[in-house]
Amino acid sequence: MPPIDLVLVLVALVTVIALGFDFTNGFHDAANAIATSVSTRALTPRRALIMAAIMNVIGALLGTEVAKTIGSGIIDVDTFAMAEDPNIRVMGLIIVLAGLVGAITWNLVTWWFGLPSSSSHALIGGLAGSGLAASITVHWDTIASHVLLPMIVSPLVGFTIAYLSMVAVLAACRNLSYHPTMRKFRYAQTISAAMMALGHGLQDAQKTMGVIYIALVAGGYHSDETIPLWVKVAAALAISAGTYAGGWRIMRTLGRKIIELDPAHGFVAETVASAILYFTAYVWHAPISTTHTITSAIMGVGATRRLSAVRWGMAGNILFAWIMTIPAAGVTAAICFTVLHQLPIYG
Repeated sequence: MPPIDLVLVLVALVTVIALGFDFTNGFHDAANAIATSVSTRALTPRRALIMAAIMNVIGALLGTEVAKTIGSGIIDVDTFAMAEDPNIRVMGLIIVLAGLVGAITWNLVTWWFGLPSSSSHALIGGLAGSGLAASITVHWDTIASHVLLPMIVSPLVGFTIAYLSMVAVLAACRNLSYHPTMRKFRYAQTISAAMMALGHGLQDAQKTMGVIYIALVAGGYHSDETIPLWVKVAAALAISAGTYAGGWRIMRTLGRKIIELDPAHGFVAETVASAILYFTAYVWHAPISTTHTITSAIMGVGATRRLSAVRWGMAGNILFAWIMTIPAAGVTAAICFTVLHQLPIYG
């Protein structure tokens, strides 16, 4: 039987790597909140990053429902929570560790190519893949209702509402002078970017909280459904630090390669995307992708000019990354679990 200290070491390792994932989420998804504001020159890059980092912290502390969905809705944590055998607890922690490795690997691959894929779906795919490799229960009903369905619905809703909202804004402003109006929208974008950064913290930091929760339960260091305060604070600070580090490659993709944005289009895209993030977090409790939401909203406002204004080739590359995220992270996590499971650490 392995010494109980091994369980503690694995809990600490998973916690550190989960916070590392949170950090990569921050620099990978920082562009979600600020790319449009930077590209329209509503904010300088450094000011935008500082604002986004602060709002990420605030957003991360505003709820735990998404964290609970990740913590108990993806894989069967009860198997490990009730186990007396440390070997079973070790296996549970290796499952979580492998899921994180799969998610981080996909985050880094898509970041390198400048593709705004979903850190949320990478994490969920990683947990599901390592869970399958370990032959434990994966809650496919929750994944279907709280992951796959929102993955399809949220971009469609984002595109449609952003398109209709932009049509309404253009109609309301059609008799106004262009430059003074754009100046006002540039100021308004400071608020919409802050709203988007708040939603990013609300959604994405909670996912890391859920992973650390699984590790604590699997290791026998936590037994109720609440998320400890130190977990909330650590996740909030990690994603904030990652956001401040910046995600320049993806920022260029969202800000300029999909469509050239002006302040009015940027404001509408950010406002619609942030509203969807709040709704899904508080009402649906669904861990949706901030990346999918803002990207589809940008496409929606861009389509009001003309369909050809959207660079659909780049949009196709992004769509490919979206589709591949869950299976790619899942396969990587399954391979990682298989390798780690062969190590001589069991009694």
